[in-house]
Amino acid sequence: MDAGFTAEQDEIRRTLRELLHRRCGPEELRAALDTPDGHDPALWTALAEQLGLPGLALPEAYGGVGCSVTELALAGEELGRALAPVPLLATAVLAGPVVRALGTEAQCAALLPRLASGALTAALAVPGTALATALALTGGNGGEWAGGGRAGGVQARRAGEGWRLYGEVGQVLDGHSAELLVVAAHAGGFARSRTLFFLVPGDAAGLVRARQTALDATRPQGRLQLRDVEAELLGGEDGRGVLGALRAVGDSAAAVLACEAVGAADRALERTVEYVKQREQFGRAIGSFQAVKHRLADVYVQLQAARSAAYYAAWAAGHGESAGGLALAQALEALRCAAAEGIQLHGGIGFTWEHDAHLYFKRAAGDELLFGPVHRLRAHAADAARLFEGREVSV
Repeated sequence: MDAGFTAEQDEIRRTLRELLHRRCGPEELRAALDTPDGHDPALWTALAEQLGLPGLALPEAYGGVGCSVTELALAGEELGRALAPVPLLATAVLAGPVVRALGTEAQCAALLPRLASGALTAALAVPGTALATALALTGGNGGEWAGGGRAGGVQARRAGEGWRLYGEVGQVLDGHSAELLVVAAHAGGFARSRTLFFLVPGDAAGLVRARQTALDATRPQGRLQLRDVEAELLGGEDGRGVLGALRAVGDSAAAVLACEAVGAADRALERTVEYVKQREQFGRAIGSFQAVKHRLADVYVQLQAARSAAYYAAWAAGHGESAGGLALAQALEALRCAAAEGIQLHGGIGFTWEHDAHLYFKRAAGDELLFGPVHRLRAHAADAARLFEGREVSV
């Protein structure tokens, strides 16, 4: 592995940081969070048209830029610094790769260019409490995370030459606003139950959706009710490649999320360092106190370790290796630590709605609820590496 970045990768980071600095300040962020969708459409358009961000990791044959997971992860790091209110995670990191992995050639040709251009947003409709399981981040994804053919989740049934879906899915990232839904559903009844994915337009008849209140407002979530909705099967009907595709998507998504968490932690630490240089107690800046220096030094060391793990995971995902889950655990822990110290060292103002410090803490807690928790990410990574195989472990 070459630990250095290419000139192109550095340019992506620099250009994206400059654009976000101009277009995504604290006021713009809060204004976007208060909209029904929770996104800034003007910022999304700028990222798509000026940088081609939605199609960064898609092949050029489908209108993408043709870069690897590494470039997408580096872009995620800059978006994490700004907590940018755009649907990149749902569209380009989760739903888009599932379409590419499972879709037929005709489906990929029809959908991926629109996703790459930013003209179409998408969401992966997997129950939010089961998202980490479906992506094989906290355990094997061969269980009943999508309903198991029993009551719950979404069920699919044949209707002539097509399919009809019925059921409910909650905590779907951008599910309330996405123009295309990639819905996980069970087909075949109880005896021959299998998980398949289906394409549902956002304006389909019988689809009812609404934005849910979420801990982290920068990650808007929606609830979907599918009342006998017509859907198009994504890929083949046997469902054999679904779980493997989800595992691959989960590993690359974990690398992007890890870099995103590193970016958020880096910005939270920067803001805290700036503040402790200004806030005074006993006639001197609190940043000059040794205890404060030690606390921030510990955050810095943890952040740098998480950054190294995240960069390696991004490289590994592009080379067929798996390191995303462990890197995500390290990064989420670093973000939680940086955000918590930031709130503490900002004093009373850090707990208020008027200050942005709480947004970084909520991002850390919200991501852990969606993609963790940290101890399960680490446990699954240890199991996958057979770290404790043949050893007696005392708890």
